[in-house]
Order: sequence, then structure tokens, then C-alpha cells
Amino acid sequence: MRRTIFMSILIENISKKFDSFQALHQVNLEIKNGSLVALVGPSGSGKSTLLRILAGLDKPDSGRIWVDGENTTHVPLQNREMGFVFQNYALFPHLTVSQNIAFGLDIRKVSSEKKQQRVNELLQLMQLDTFPDRYPHQLSGGQRQRVALARALAVEPKVLLLDEPFAALDAKIRKQLRNWLRHLHHHISLTTVFVTHDHMEAFELAHEIVVLEKGVIAQIGTPQEVIDHPANSFVESFLDKKTHE
Repeated sequence: MRRTIFMSILIENISKKFDSFQALHQVNLEIKNGSLVALVGPSGSGKSTLLRILAGLDKPDSGRIWVDGENTTHVPLQNREMGFVFQNYALFPHLTVSQNIAFGLDIRKVSSEKKQQRVNELLQLMQLDTFPDRYPHQLSGGQRQRVALARALAVEPKVLLLDEPFAALDAKIRKQLRNWLRHLHHHISLTTVFVTHDHMEAFELAHEIVVLEKGVIAQIGTPQEVIDHPANSFVESFLDKKTHE
């Protein structure tokens, strides 16, 4: 299943308010083809709002989103060809592992033969092939998260968006899934953006780190650049605080 998705994202002057709260203010960001980008920052910094705007779950008040040169700002969620994985998995409890993975393919009316082939590929890739007929309540947290990722990948999205995908798991499982996600990205070089409250997780996984503060970008850089050369006192104190938590 080794393949590369050449898909870049350009975020242009995006702003978003919720009542009087300024969640994002004129955010500009370029996400390179096939990269793995982490959005980090304290609660209320705007990282999840930015991810939801990328997905089409929220609409910006101003600005534009470009995906591979196409203005997708007002493209409906179902037409954006993006996979979104929620922190709480959002699996369908009445569907088996295989049925959950196949859900998007059923919506798109993919033929039974192609659907089964795709589901089987993902069951193997995600190491879920020993329990395709189990239901979500019969799985561990790590297994449920892998099902959620498989479901997002089943429709072959152009971009994968992850909202704190490992936050609900214990430290040991988080580490295992971080290693697994890195391995997955090596095999499927899919442009990926993920939100995390754990900056160590971001440093371990991401090609590029985006630090947000009060709805604006405080710094963009490689993990090493952000660690060695924090852009300002906020970034330095944020990283230092997280390191000692």
C-alpha cells in the first residue's frame, strides 16, 4: 500500500470568532505536500478550531483555504476528500470493525468487491485482521483508535486530520500508537495535520510544529528549530511548562 499523496494546503488570513471570543486572527500557514504537521498550544489557542475549519466542520469569518491550488473554503464537508479522526473515536457501536471501516465506502456506493478488498487491506495494515467481526465495546482504546483511523483512510482522502487522537489513552498505549502512526505515514505519505496538547508527542512525530497563542501563530519550525530557538518568551515558557508537567 505504499503510495504518495501530493497535496498541499494554504491557509490564508483565516479569522474566526465565537461570540466575543477571538478564536483565530488572520492565520496564515502553508502545509507542504506529504508532510506531517502538529498544531500545539494551550487550551483556547485556536488549534482545534483551525483543524475544524480545514475539515469544513466550522466556517471561517474571513480568509480562504486552498487545497492543492483549489479554493475549498466553502466546499461542503462531504466533498473535501479529507479524513477526520476525533479524540473520542466516534465509532458506530452497532457496527462491527469491518462495517465501521466500510461505512464511507457504503455511502459512496463502492462495489462490494472493491469495498471488501479495501477493508481487507486496511485490516491488515492496522493489525486488526484477527477481529473484523468484533464490535467497538469489545476492543481496547488503542484498537478503537486504529479502527477510527482505518475508517478515515478507507475513502482514500487527500488529507488526514487528527484531533488529539491519543489523548484518551494511557501513556504506554500512546507511545505504541505514536510509533505505529509514524510507521503508517512512512507507508502512506499522506498530508497529515494533527492537534495535540502533548508537545513531546508533536516533537516525536511531526515534520513541522505550529505553535499557536490566543488565535495567532507564535512560531513555525521543525521540532529541532522550535526546541533550540523558541521565537519568543511565550513559546519558551509553554515548552518549559509542558516539559515539567
